[in-house]
Amino acid sequence: MSDTQGQSGSTRRKFLGMAGLMGAGAVLSGCTGVIAAPPTKANLDAAIFNFALNLEYLEAAFYLAAVGRLDELTAAGGDASKVILPAGFTGRGGVAVPGLTGDLLAMAHEIADDELAHVRFIREVLKTNAVAQPRLDLGPAFDAAGRAASGGAIQGFNPYANELFFLHGAFIFEDVGVTAYKGAARLIFDDSANGNLEQAAGILAVEAYHAGTIRTQLYRRRGEAAAAGLNVEQVVQAISNTRDSLDGADDRDQGVTASGNAGVPARSANIVPTDANGVAFSRTPRQVANIVFLAQGTAKGGFFPDGLSGNSVTGDYSALLRL
Repeated sequence: MSDTQGQSGSTRRKFLGMAGLMGAGAVLSGCTGVIAAPPTKANLDAAIFNFALNLEYLEAAFYLAAVGRLDELTAAGGDASKVILPAGFTGRGGVAVPGLTGDLLAMAHEIADDELAHVRFIREVLKTNAVAQPRLDLGPAFDAAGRAASGGAIQGFNPYANELFFLHGAFIFEDVGVTAYKGAARLIFDDSANGNLEQAAGILAVEAYHAGTIRTQLYRRRGEAAAAGLNVEQVVQAISNTRDSLDGADDRDQGVTASGNAGVPARSANIVPTDANGVAFSRTPRQVANIVFLAQGTAKGGFFPDGLSGNSVTGDYSALLRL
């Protein structure tokens, strides 16, 4: 579980070193006329990590509400009042999703703690450059996602209705977080003095642990009836197919079994979605935005009805979304 309190001040200063936050990049020095300098790489770290912060607000809100701790988001610098929830569900007062008990409840608390820690950590190191939490839709957006994934067969999907639907809702987010951090790795200004890449890799690892946890739970329950005559495996695959249709023309999303997923041996589970080399997939910021907006090429919608939060440093993320 992430522990921001245990981070040393020097480590925090290394991550997103403030001297480089708004820089345009750096050119290698000491090059002679014989050896040409490599192209200058723009320092987009502030935009990258604020883009990530928007996603962390979303994940933290989702898990905190599931375990009845939504107000902790405000205490961490977010805003629980800007979270839209399904009618009749408050996400407060320690009241968890019906049926979310025992080991599964303990795991949900752990993931909620980690996502809340990510919000605190990124806000602390970005300081005045950290964006405010945008309005988040964890109600109608899930209904829209359920309809899209099932061709209209699943209506009124509510991830807080029971523990199985909670797992389906978590599945929508977790793989996206992993591929978002993986895809951002090539964009981060790799300067050992600020440690940005190493810290981002650490968050990526945590998101991957979360995704593996959720995928394992769904795989174990793959044969159970879920909704609209579909079992768990089929609903998971439908969600995967929908993400694939939103992020582009290629195939970089996978369900939890071999069925419907090219290259996965029939003998194998598919807890860890990888390419033929056993490497996790990447998504560009634009591909990630398509999924969380539930539409291609837009600037808002879905889980972010008003769009992502930007500021004078990050703007509207237009530069990122072109990469």
